[in-house]
Amino acid sequence: MGQYSAPYALRCGKMGTGAMKSAVIIPTGDEVKNGIVLDTDSPEILAQLIRQFPEMKVVRLGPLTDDEEAILTLLQETVLESPDLIVLVGGSGGGHRFSPSLGKDYTQSALEKFLIEKAASEIYGKNGHLWCKLICGKKDKTVIINVPGPFYEAKAAMSAFLNSYAAGMDLSQINKEMAQAVYDQYPRGEE
Repeated sequence: MGQYSAPYALRCGKMGTGAMKSAVIIPTGDEVKNGIVLDTDSPEILAQLIRQFPEMKVVRLGPLTDDEEAILTLLQETVLESPDLIVLVGGSGGGHRFSPSLGKDYTQSALEKFLIEKAASEIYGKNGHLWCKLICGKKDKTVIINVPGPFYEAKAAMSAFLNSYAAGMDLSQINKEMAQAVYDQYPRGEE
């Protein structure tokens, strides 16, 4: 079984409980960009957003490679358009920092650099990630979150985000709810 560490956060007010009007979904990962792995997460996230906010305009951008500078550049460009929400899919791991045999993920490190107002949780487990970092924050008026790439984890994290956002929770509380939802997807076994 894994564990997750409590989020650290720069405190901010509660999130708005009003309807979000626009969102951008950005899948990441060389395996998605190169067509090795089918992006099933974006359609699920889109469906959840539309169920919660039926009038929402949602744009899914083309997949990004696992490159921190590319992610930072696209975040900067996207925030200028002032969407209410940006969801980055995948790249929450960082296993390459622990083992050179694991893939390189940079979404979480790009978000760390990009966001000042943020909350983050680290999850450790035996689900193939070994380590996962979820971050949610704000840049100007845009809420930005990342969700892990595995489908059930992405689905759970997005659902937890929408529920906690609707409840008016602050970034730290939202992040904690998202991390717990992802952690609950991890396989349970003997230690």
